[in-house]
Amino acid sequence: MDHVTDTLNTLKQKGYKISLDDFGIGYSSLNYLRKLPIDKLKIDKSFIMKITDNSKDRVLLDYILKLGHSLNLGVVAEGIETIDQYNLLKEMKCDYIQGFYYGKPMNINEIENWIETNYIKTILNSTLIYKSQKIRLSK
Repeated sequence: MDHVTDTLNTLKQKGYKISLDDFGIGYSSLNYLRKLPIDKLKIDKSFIMKITDNSKDRVLLDYILKLGHSLNLGVVAEGIETIDQYNLLKEMKCDYIQGFYYGKPMNINEIENWIETNYIKTILNSTLIYKSQKIRLSK
């Protein structure tokens, strides 16, 4: 774990941001939150899929959001596919949202087109739904 921590610290010193992906499943652990120098916590989509129908999923999601915010981490919800999921996550103060609700994975040409058409639509609707779509074409 020390080698991983050292490597991540080196990347952070060079300006990279570190995200812990798929939090809540598999090998993700509270121990990682304590030991690794991360900036963002990405909640696995399995916690998002049924948040509009399942109260247990909403409770778990709420606690993960509070945990991340208490540790001064940005929190990303993965796998947003519906407006109802988006609205609930917005109400729950999720920092970043990603998923097919916004768009499919794209190459550089597709993303330039997408930004041109969707960014203007966002401004006209005076919402900030694309906060989570911080698109980085480099570091």
